[in-house]
Amino acid sequence: MEEFFKLKERDSSVAQEARAGLTTFLAMAYIIVVNPGLMVIAGVPVNAAVTATCIGAGIMTILMGLFANRPVACASGMGINAVVAFTLTAMTDGDWHASMAVVFVEGVAILLLVLCGLREAIMDAIPIPLRHAISVGLGLFIAMIGLKDGGIIVANDSTMVALGQVMSPTFVVGVISIVATLILYVAEVPGSLLLGILIAVIAGIPLGVTQAPTGVVSPLDFSSFGAPFQTDANGIAGIVKVLTTPVLLVFAFSLMMSDFFDTMGTAMAVAKQGDFLNKDGSVENIKEILIVDSAAAAVGGFIGASSITTFVESSSGAADGGRSGLTSVFTGILFIIAAFFAPLISVVSSAATCGALVMVGYLMMNDVVDINWTDITEAFPAFMIIAGIPMTYSISNGIGFGFITYVIVSLIAGKAKDIKPLMWISAIAFLIYFLIV
Repeated sequence: MEEFFKLKERDSSVAQEARAGLTTFLAMAYIIVVNPGLMVIAGVPVNAAVTATCIGAGIMTILMGLFANRPVACASGMGINAVVAFTLTAMTDGDWHASMAVVFVEGVAILLLVLCGLREAIMDAIPIPLRHAISVGLGLFIAMIGLKDGGIIVANDSTMVALGQVMSPTFVVGVISIVATLILYVAEVPGSLLLGILIAVIAGIPLGVTQAPTGVVSPLDFSSFGAPFQTDANGIAGIVKVLTTPVLLVFAFSLMMSDFFDTMGTAMAVAKQGDFLNKDGSVENIKEILIVDSAAAAVGGFIGASSITTFVESSSGAADGGRSGLTSVFTGILFIIAAFFAPLISVVSSAATCGALVMVGYLMMNDVVDINWTDITEAFPAFMIIAGIPMTYSISNGIGFGFITYVIVSLIAGKAKDIKPLMWISAIAFLIYFLIV
């Protein structure tokens, strides 16, 4: 095991990887409850949605660990699952099989792009300052997710975002999570992020934030598997509807753009914490990561779990010592176990993970010093990425802002020759994407 996962080479151990795997799992555990809730709105039977969410995340995370050998975990992506529930299913006249077929087609298309080397080539074409900006923007985004989950920041009609209710139980648990994680991290206690989550879970019991489980065991239901090839009341398979409906194919393109660049940013975030990000901002083993991620999108559509993708919360496990794919294997096993015990796992509230995510956000901010803020051709596109990712609550949107402004600023500054062909293609693709979404 140590030889396969290169534990000694990466200064890790089985115990350290197991702890990091648990940290990642707890940071992602909310998906076990949230994704089925959205899939039910789309029309997927509730037990089938829970089974698909847990089994899909478990299998693809284990494959990521074995194939890419990096601490990257996968699950049904937030954002796309909401699109499936509230937009895509309406476009397919309530046929969730066709909705999953759109996700399946998008996953197959993006997998072909990876196998052709295009996705990796685009990552290589990104200027180094923009790579640093993606890391910083993701740090702010992760911290924002944590603060939102902890009730410390809330939506506000007048100011867009505001301070939450200080005396609310969720706010208190969120603060306890941050303070406990910070104290443990400063004291250099091993597993500080994991311990911070567990302390917050315990603190949430008397405050009513940590809810008692509604049960212990949940039955498995595989009826959503093969969704794109299942038929509606008229005997028409979902995949046939997609391939014969132009508007659904266009929608598949927009999902592909989101998946394409979300994973790019997430991989950089996890690599930063897991010590496999090179000085030029390139990610080691990126091709293997992208292959599994792309296959996961197709698998998610196939089993009825929405698009499965790499989770930015993986960076919490990497920050807690995860250095190899063994972290992912442990996380994946826990997801599969959770398929049987979903009600029990759901007691970990999102507020309890607030401290871990805020700490990861802090750790990712040091890349900001590697951007030359005196050169506007570098600095302004970098700023648009850093601001765009958290302010639009979308990794791909922020990256798109940066790519487009990089081309514009470079043209104005007379540096058109510095723009690589794939950056031109990416900027144009983003422009089209923004016009059709």
